[in-house]
Amino acid sequence: MAGAELANGLHESTVSMEEGRGGDEAYRESSEQDGAVSRPMFSVPFVQKILAEMFGTYFLIFAGCAAVAVNLRTGGTVTFPGICIVWGLAVMVMVYSVGHISGAHLNPAVSVAFATCGRFPWWQVPVYASAQVMGATAASLTLRLLFGNAREHFFGTVPAGSDVQSLVIELIISFNLMFVVSGVATDNRAIGELAGLAVGATVLLNVLFAGPISGASMNPARTLGPAIVAGRYAGIWVYFAGPIVGTVAGAWAYNLIRFTDKPLREITQTSSFLRSARRN
Repeated sequence: MAGAELANGLHESTVSMEEGRGGDEAYRESSEQDGAVSRPMFSVPFVQKILAEMFGTYFLIFAGCAAVAVNLRTGGTVTFPGICIVWGLAVMVMVYSVGHISGAHLNPAVSVAFATCGRFPWWQVPVYASAQVMGATAASLTLRLLFGNAREHFFGTVPAGSDVQSLVIELIISFNLMFVVSGVATDNRAIGELAGLAVGATVLLNVLFAGPISGASMNPARTLGPAIVAGRYAGIWVYFAGPIVGTVAGAWAYNLIRFTDKPLREITQTSSFLRSARRN
């Protein structure tokens, strides 16, 4: 992503997932070079990115959690595989809808992971995260107004077993998600047009096997939004620690295997090995 401009428009939009490109060329170039802010913090393009993250997260959480809520209220008409499909499709649709505007992070853990790799400005992380949590909370509030707040109809995520078990599963599936995102959205050799499909399919796969254990959150905003609305915070630390550690590890793992034709001697002789890895 960070780096060369791509000729293919959709591929260019997909590549923007890291930095939220979308008409803010001058700012992007300066931030990539030295992290300096050359434009007002709340320029029109940046506000558009924040709104895109808020709307994108709202519709993602509304669709996925609505599937859970409807399934609980109607005795399983949506079915568990149906819920998995809804989550996967919702992610895919939002990536294609707002990826070219904000990068379609839709997840504070993804924003943090990109920032640790030097592919997203750190100062934007809290703003993106706030927009994502606001979108998730608004979606959860909408669902509460539609379906009520009965305890048995809670559409948030809580550990089904021990907290440690859910922590491990969240870490693994978040690692898997970010590894795929890094591969399809930050590597110029990947087929950019398929990024949304690949990321959506990864979410679907993760929910299929991790949903019954931890709820397959992979996203602190997905857990925090329903928790705030329902006032249920049991085991919530799991859904911050697991996804954040997992996504950061997944992003760096892909950096380690990212193709380079440089010999080992040249890589290790740079001023900083970590700086070299971040720029790959």
